[in-house]
Amino acid sequence: MSVEGRQGRKPRADVQRNRAALLEAAQRHFLRDGVGASLEGVAKEAGVGPGTLYRHFPTREALLAAVLQTRSAELVARRAGIARLDDASERLRQWLRALEDYFSAFSGLPEPLMTAAREQNPDNPLTLPCDDLIATTEEYARAAQRAGHVRPSVKGYDLYLAAVWLAWTKGTGAHDEEALDRLRALIEVGYREQNDPE
Repeated sequence: MSVEGRQGRKPRADVQRNRAALLEAAQRHFLRDGVGASLEGVAKEAGVGPGTLYRHFPTREALLAAVLQTRSAELVARRAGIARLDDASERLRQWLRALEDYFSAFSGLPEPLMTAAREQNPDNPLTLPCDDLIATTEEYARAAQRAGHVRPSVKGYDLYLAAVWLAWTKGTGAHDEEALDRLRALIEVGYREQNDPE
């Protein structure tokens, strides 16, 4: 964050412009090359030097978190649609699929997300977004548990990791959609309450 931003004043126009250019360039590079894309290449495409990039985004994780924030509108929209469903089990199922799709945005994205969720390092900019997604998953899981669809021992964190794992599997390209559907079904059998009639 710039000095102006830290002091509560509106950042200068060139600072805002540079940040926007960096985010746009990073999104293109992450889409093309995955989350391990060259940050020097991102800065060059944005028309700034590496120093400017690191002033805005001190780490790769900070840049990735900011890019994911710009892409979160679709996930928010899907959550709003899911919230309108009557069936708690279907809400959970669709939320997990929405997470899987979100985690599949860039090649290599599941790894830093799993690291952030596991290590719970407050200095990692990905930790807070992961915590928010885990908390939302926990809400859906608890609702499905109250309705008798999900085993009481299942935690939102478990299901979050399952969605990340599916996204990682999808990213390897080693499985077709039918195989992924079978994996999703296996995960669902694992978290469902055994006497659930569905």
